[in-house]
Amino acid sequence: MKFGVIIFPGSNCDQDIVYALREGLGQEVVTLWHKDTDLQGVDFVVVPGGFSYGDYLRSGAIARFSPIMNEVIRHADKGGYVLGICNGFQILTESHLLPGALLRNREQKFICKNAHIVPQSTSSVFTNNLEQRSYKIPVAHAEGRFFASEASLEEIKSNDQVLFRYADEQGNVTEAANINGSLDNIAGIMNKQGNVFGMMPHPERACDSALGNLDGKLLLENLLQKVHA
Repeated sequence: MKFGVIIFPGSNCDQDIVYALREGLGQEVVTLWHKDTDLQGVDFVVVPGGFSYGDYLRSGAIARFSPIMNEVIRHADKGGYVLGICNGFQILTESHLLPGALLRNREQKFICKNAHIVPQSTSSVFTNNLEQRSYKIPVAHAEGRFFASEASLEEIKSNDQVLFRYADEQGNVTEAANINGSLDNIAGIMNKQGNVFGMMPHPERACDSALGNLDGKLLLENLLQKVHA
């Protein structure tokens, strides 16, 4: 499978996901500049974390208008796979490829720590074969509080679009484990068609034994296996 990782001015997690995919999972990876208008025939687009355009105006709001995003939207509309991580998740909501929005954290502070998430969707290729347990995945964001209207949230839940929820180390989804105040502890979602994914935690930062944590690699491996199937 051929992956394309987009680089915007301000991206700072692009090489992390490139390394995880190429070295950790043995996949072909190309980088895509934000001004490109050619996806180079990739099967799967990754929109990485960072601070695209310095997070001016609103996280992801300017990146949404980069030329490459027109191609990403076309790719997704044709059923191609797209994963947005952290700032990438923000960009996908701004592009209306995913519902909802990511607002300032409840405590109005940047959060950089390990969090625990549990897989939720039973219909998603991302989560439906994962062991039902807590996964320790790092987070690093100031605007990660998932929000949606009441009607939109009910639709997301009824369509089984919630990928991950914040939980404690034992896998219990509690208010105390909700690190940023996200509605319903939501840490990641997908679109109705099941080919566009967004998550605030960084699985690429838990993909190497040198880091003492391979939970992120397990998530990406499962996704890769199911997409290949």
